Amino acid sequence: MHVFFEEDGGFKVGTILADNTTSFQIETLHGKRAKIKAGNVLLQFKEPALSGFLEAAQALADGIDLDFLWEASGSEEFEHQTLGRDYFGHAPNSVETAGLLLRLHSAPMYFYKKGKGRYKAAPPDALKAALASEERKRQQAALLARYVEELRSFHLPLEFPAHLPALLYAPEKSALETKALEQAAIACGLSPLHLLAKCGAIPSTHDFHLQRFLREWFPAGTGFAGDIPCAAPTDLPLADVAAFSIDDETTTEIDDAFSVRKLDNGDTLVGIHIAAPALGIARDTSLEAIARQRLSTVYMPGQKITMLPDSVVEVFTLKQGSACPALSLYLTIAPDFSVRTMESRVEQVTIAANLRHEQLEPLFNAETIGQGSDYAYRTELEWLWQFANHLEVLRGVKDNGRGLIPEYSFKVIEDRVQISHRMRGTPIDKVVAEMMILANSRWGDSLAGNNIAAIYRAQTSGKTRMTTEPLGHQGLGVAHYTWSSSPLRRYIDLVNQRQLIAWVRGESPPYAVKTEALEGAVFAFEQAYDAYNDFQRQMEKYWVLRYFQQEGISEVTGAVIRENLVRLENVPLVVKAIALPESPSGTRVKLTLRDIDLLTLELSCPFAGLA
Repeated sequence: MHVFFEEDGGFKVGTILADNTTSFQIETLHGKRAKIKAGNVLLQFKEPALSGFLEAAQALADGIDLDFLWEASGSEEFEHQTLGRDYFGHAPNSVETAGLLLRLHSAPMYFYKKGKGRYKAAPPDALKAALASEERKRQQAALLARYVEELRSFHLPLEFPAHLPALLYAPEKSALETKALEQAAIACGLSPLHLLAKCGAIPSTHDFHLQRFLREWFPAGTGFAGDIPCAAPTDLPLADVAAFSIDDETTTEIDDAFSVRKLDNGDTLVGIHIAAPALGIARDTSLEAIARQRLSTVYMPGQKITMLPDSVVEVFTLKQGSACPALSLYLTIAPDFSVRTMESRVEQVTIAANLRHEQLEPLFNAETIGQGSDYAYRTELEWLWQFANHLEVLRGVKDNGRGLIPEYSFKVIEDRVQISHRMRGTPIDKVVAEMMILANSRWGDSLAGNNIAAIYRAQTSGKTRMTTEPLGHQGLGVAHYTWSSSPLRRYIDLVNQRQLIAWVRGESPPYAVKTEALEGAVFAFEQAYDAYNDFQRQMEKYWVLRYFQQEGISEVTGAVIRENLVRLENVPLVVKAIALPESPSGTRVKLTLRDIDLLTLELSCPFAGLA
């Protein structure tokens, strides 16, 4: 006697060696002996022989029309023997019974298993949905196979362009396109990103990095919707000064300017004039919302994304030849550079000149001070430089040579990059830096002393952060330090300027202490500011690598910082040197440049010798 039984989700046959009522000892076709439960046995038969039985049953099962079988089974639960008699028109033999069971078992969409040999036909709607799902899976499998084949041939499927943003920046693991890309990448021995590049999906490596940043921080785009009205007040008093600004030639958001006037008694009246967009950007307006959302101007080589629309910047920037709204800090300085008086005003200031670093530095530098040829604003600049030195000494934080670090600038013209550098810590830098520290610290003192809410840039225990607590800045050596000198470029400065203008005018400040508006601004600003700075550094690295390729540079020189870190010369880049022998900090070395990858911004830098 033979048995046809179910085991591990499939059907098998064997010859009974012993019947133990609840179990059977059997021998399989291959001579293996096993014990099976009686409850798993669906059919006992004497004929035909085991050899060929399963093959015959499967052949019969393959010939059974599922749709006809489903229609013939009715809507009630049934025994397989009953359905067999109806389907075959007679009591089925062992092969027919086994074939029917195989067919029923192979079609779970058509027939639900209800017990040993018992089934129930799927309801029409459920069957229709299941078949549709199966067809979708079949089509998806075919589509997946086509995608993989095309990608392996470095051809981008026609359907992929619409999915590229997600594939490049936020791939969904369950998406068919992602699965195809991953499978094809493994087959090609490439990363998904590099495979897409070989398929022509990344025509510009620059745009690839830019769009990654914009997708996260500017999902609605970098433009401004429509015309946003903004006007400067016309009733401000005109200051009796002629001020000048100092910026590089690419600066359009000119936030600060200076004036210097000798008084009859030998004192000097110095003015620090800050553009005053807070006079035209009211709280809870559409323009305020733009500044609050962007939080800062974003800088990168070759371009920038401004915090405010150009039309607004044009109204408030301290442009040469204009009388501009300004928040001014005036200090009367004695001949020994001590401060006699200090006063803040909201006014219009005539901007006599916009001086630019590129033209000014050859005239005003460490070698020419006191002996150079005459030039515009020489007297004022040299006085400011002497005053700046005095202020630096008072703060007790002289840079101790840190000014020797180069500061790099990038120009991108027709997709070619030029990299230049100037040494940081020049007289120009010192004048501008000390005047800004002076204004921001004195205004910080005033806000803190009058218990007016403000946002401070604080440094305690070596950690620098934004805070609404009036804490000191140890690194700068000042009791309080607000960011209030760049309101065209930073939202924090705009907020602080509102508070300062209210204080100067004797009005109630728009922000109260410990309000959500201030605390929320601090949190959002720090996140955005860090991200913007990281992006700027990333794009600088991109253009440095482009510069290496553009100029055909295969070897560079740098100085060891520590361990295998080397700061390269003439470009702002720190790399990890390969096989660098143990070297003290400052050792000049030569490195070979290899394997520059503009997608991952990686490169290989083997040690090539001492410089």
